[in-house]
Amino acid sequence: MKKIKWLAVLLVILLTGCTSTKITSSWKAQNVEAKQYSKILVLGLIRDTDRSLQEKMEAHLVGDLKDKGYNAVGSLSEYGPKAFSNMTETEAVNKLKASAVDAVITIVLLDKQKERNYVPGRLYYSPYGMYYNRFWGYYGTLNYRIYEQGYYVTDTEYFWESNMYDMSTQSLIYSVQTKSFDPANSESLGHEYGKLIINEMVKNNILRQK
Repeated sequence: MKKIKWLAVLLVILLTGCTSTKITSSWKAQNVEAKQYSKILVLGLIRDTDRSLQEKMEAHLVGDLKDKGYNAVGSLSEYGPKAFSNMTETEAVNKLKASAVDAVITIVLLDKQKERNYVPGRLYYSPYGMYYNRFWGYYGTLNYRIYEQGYYVTDTEYFWESNMYDMSTQSLIYSVQTKSFDPANSESLGHEYGKLIINEMVKNNILRQK
């Protein structure tokens, strides 16, 4: 039984491509072409209770930008946790300009949901020829499956949105929404998310491939 369960898990992993994060929608402003940015700020907007998650998400996105040849910094490392608290729009923009930031990529946790799902004890279906052609074979097999105990698992879904702003005009040039299903930990979540978002921005000619 354990062997079959492991095979089922392996099949799910192969079918999902070993990733828990998928893009659900995206938008690009008209007439936007990739350009060279001197310094990109990655700004996570995540509740204080998830500070470690914010650190991981910012750090991985910054690392992936640097891997593409961009100069990037995270908001927490650059400004601390209260980066723009109690500031006006003008003050915040001036602060970014003083740091030579000419583009901002946000990471926003829109929602986080937990679901408790029941996993049946048996996860496979037997062909008719194996048990169904004789009464006792059929009865024994189905009786065992019906009364075999299953178990409950708690799955977590994260719903994200990332926007990119060109600070020369302070306008939105790209927005992408994603869903992360039951990631193993915040480290793997940040790693998957960063690579996915940066690759999509290069693909959509938002960031220039270096």
